[in-house]
Amino acid sequence: MKELRKILRELREDHNLKQATVASYLGIEQQSYSNYENGNRSIPLWAVIKLADYYKVSTDYLLGAGSNAPGSPNLRIPYLNNITLHEVLYKLQKLDPESRKKILRYLEYLKYISH
Repeated sequence: MKELRKILRELREDHNLKQATVASYLGIEQQSYSNYENGNRSIPLWAVIKLADYYKVSTDYLLGAGSNAPGSPNLRIPYLNNITLHEVLYKLQKLDPESRKKILRYLEYLKYISH
């Protein structure tokens, strides 16, 4: 299982961000953030949650809960019109349960009328 600090570094580098940029988002000093990535300090839970939102991944992904967790990199391949399944799942996760149910019903309807 990959360590949180390594996942954070990879995400930051994948997004072409500087440590100072991420630190500013978190409201901390760059050196503090550097200590997280280098394993010199534990990353607090509030920061994990905030970073998951920042990178649009799940906390499960950041914590190495498995490749099937929402936010997994294998969902980042363009699916349709340069939109990835990752983006779709992220948006769905942000909806309230009733809205998600409506979307699922609509998808079933679309499936039904396409046959």
